Amino acid sequence: MLSTRVGPRTFLRLAQATAVVILLNIVSGASVRLSDSGLGCPDWPDCTRSQVTPPLRFHALIEFGNRMVVVVLVVLCGATVLAAWRRRPYRRDLTWLSVGLIVGVLAEAGVGAAVVYSKLNPYVVMGHFMVGVGLLGVALVLAMRAGHAEGRGTPAVPHRALVMVRVLIALLVVAMVAGTATTGAGPHAGGPGAKRIPVDLVDMTRTHAEIVLATGAFLLVVLWWLWRHDVPADIQQRGHVLLGVMVIQGIVGYTQYFTHLPAVLVGIHVFGASVVFSTLLWFHHDLSRHRPEPELATEGLEALGLEAAKGPPENEPLAGTPARVR
Repeated sequence: MLSTRVGPRTFLRLAQATAVVILLNIVSGASVRLSDSGLGCPDWPDCTRSQVTPPLRFHALIEFGNRMVVVVLVVLCGATVLAAWRRRPYRRDLTWLSVGLIVGVLAEAGVGAAVVYSKLNPYVVMGHFMVGVGLLGVALVLAMRAGHAEGRGTPAVPHRALVMVRVLIALLVVAMVAGTATTGAGPHAGGPGAKRIPVDLVDMTRTHAEIVLATGAFLLVVLWWLWRHDVPADIQQRGHVLLGVMVIQGIVGYTQYFTHLPAVLVGIHVFGASVVFSTLLWFHHDLSRHRPEPELATEGLEALGLEAAKGPPENEPLAGTPARVR
């Protein structure tokens, strides 16, 4: 009989694929708004009241394309939940996170329907984006946890550093909300006649920029604190990667503003926000040391043509250590 057992490697790849499709969903959703295709399909879940598929028009195809990405995402999330139940060894934490994907994608679909029926209400559009970001966060945590053994791991930094990085995550989320509000006050409404957030664009942009600068300054404080307390070098290097990604995102942000918000640059900025968020979650996750998943570790050794370590032969020194002088 065909076995329905799902191994750790298969589950890890499935979780990673789900995270990638969620990121694609965020980017394709931004393309709908930036191309004024928000009402390309005026009904939901069908494109129009008379047909499921879109007419051969640009805006309808863009909007329906985003919906097809959501369909793929729903299938992947469902497959991930089933795989979590069939994974051996079974892990409760991965199952709950997989269920969180289903909850998130259903919420994303529901808010997406509200976007259509509210005629692109800017506050609902903001909520749609942030639900997508939350869903991305769940998928990333799932993928990272699936790559090692069960458990939160052993902190590799003092507790204060963990708290500081969590504050940094909160600041970044606030910055992303402000950025979404800035887009809601700008020219990219998502479709003709859509309402805008009644705030001056310059004022909203300035508010967003100040929150981002505060987030960047706090990151510098965190990096200085980590250096001052001599935390492991690999953790400091990940912090430098995060700083580099944030600097690039800031350059894109200022460039799009001073070039009068071209749609392409705004889309790149949306993608960049997702990358910054993902990098920060990765940085936070790796502040702890995790035990490797035995099966993944064994597969990795086999791929290199090696065997699992069994310890050195009797009377032979460990590799990398000098032999005892006689």
